[in-house]
Amino acid sequence: MSKKTLNKDNLTALGPERLADLLLEVSTGSAEIKRRLRLELSHNLGPLELSRDVRKRLVSLRKSTSFVGWRRRKSLIKDLRTQLDMITEKIAPEEPTEAFELLWQFIELAPSVYERVDDSRGDVGDVFREALMRFEDIGPGAVLDPTALASRVWDALRGNGYGEFDGIIGLLAPTLGDDGLRALKDLVEAYSETPAKESLEDHEALQFLRELRSDSGNYARDQQDRLVKMCLQEIAEAQGDTDAYIAQYSACDLARPDIAAEVAHLLLSQGQAADALNTLTASDLTGRALGQREWDAAYIDCLIALDRIEDAQAHRWARFEETLNPDLLRDYLKVLPDFDDIEVEDRAKAKALEFEDLHLALMFFLDWPDLSCAARLIESRAEELDGDLYHILTPAADALREKYPLAAVLLWRAMIEYALREGRSTRYGHAADHLMDCAAVDGEISDYGLFAPHLSYLAHLHKQHERKTSFWQKVP
Repeated sequence: MSKKTLNKDNLTALGPERLADLLLEVSTGSAEIKRRLRLELSHNLGPLELSRDVRKRLVSLRKSTSFVGWRRRKSLIKDLRTQLDMITEKIAPEEPTEAFELLWQFIELAPSVYERVDDSRGDVGDVFREALMRFEDIGPGAVLDPTALASRVWDALRGNGYGEFDGIIGLLAPTLGDDGLRALKDLVEAYSETPAKESLEDHEALQFLRELRSDSGNYARDQQDRLVKMCLQEIAEAQGDTDAYIAQYSACDLARPDIAAEVAHLLLSQGQAADALNTLTASDLTGRALGQREWDAAYIDCLIALDRIEDAQAHRWARFEETLNPDLLRDYLKVLPDFDDIEVEDRAKAKALEFEDLHLALMFFLDWPDLSCAARLIESRAEELDGDLYHILTPAADALREKYPLAAVLLWRAMIEYALREGRSTRYGHAADHLMDCAAVDGEISDYGLFAPHLSYLAHLHKQHERKTSFWQKVP
């Protein structure tokens, strides 16, 4: 390897004095590099000295009010990660209590940072979420009073405006211990008995709109109840108290299929299959409400736990016929005797070929996978294709183009025609690409059958949409 390659061995060969000179040189004019070098010097003096420097930097970040534009985002994220690494990697191993305090202060930075940076990409939030998870490692080694920590957690959750402390109860459960969790539960229950208060900072019009959107007509009360429920459930989960967790759900909550499914699985884990099944059958399935898939999975698990295998199989097949959910079919086939599964699979595919929702059927065949049936479905029902569903048709065409180019062409044509017919100029570039794809596979199609060959289709497209000049300009 060249002696000029930038690696540890070659740089070490320069010697400490030369390296020190170089570091001073490259740090000139770079606050970021200078800050990092000072942190390393502080760490060399001990974790407490490093802690003082990190705390100063956190205070500086909290006081800053300038907006961070896209040019400075990377620098801010790097700065935050540097402080987090100092806390978790260099201070925590020797001074876990000090690291815990610094980590808490770091999380408390989140609101002020979010308010002055555009985090639509979520990478700033990723830093704070990563920091929050480190409580699970650092907390058990810190010397903390459980009751005081419970109060601190509760205060944080009540002011959790940006969700920066979401999940903190579960992460700190080992650190809180039984005494801390009981103290936290007492605080939450006492809060649940206090009158709900509207924020004095909110305009009356905003308060009025919130009241209209709330379930009970009292937004503040609903918000308070949601916080209480969330905290008590997280405490119950940390304590392993399934009954207390379930008790936080109202009868209205349990009528929701998704919540009923969650509760049923909790009851199943406790060996209460009959109660779990009763919870599911009491829920409201009108109109196939939210959580139907979760409900089906829980219902089948209950039937199996009760040794009602035939009923479980019947439900799987019935729901497959309604949804074409491939997972239901796979589970159904696993239970069948040898060779019976082939016959049933053929019956399922025949059902999919005639299914009312063509696009759901197409997704089934792609997932199964059976590209031959997917192509057959497309060619037999091409007039039903919805070119607006590009998120389904584009990957389907990519999957089919090698072995079933005609089916792929029909999918591309559907998207082309939709874009032109509806005048979706933002899709013209994609439509032009699809037209080129059609041309690229034309030589591989020996027989277009009932469909127009490529040149005839192209002539028809010109005639129908000759005025769409912005589209034709994109076609080579």
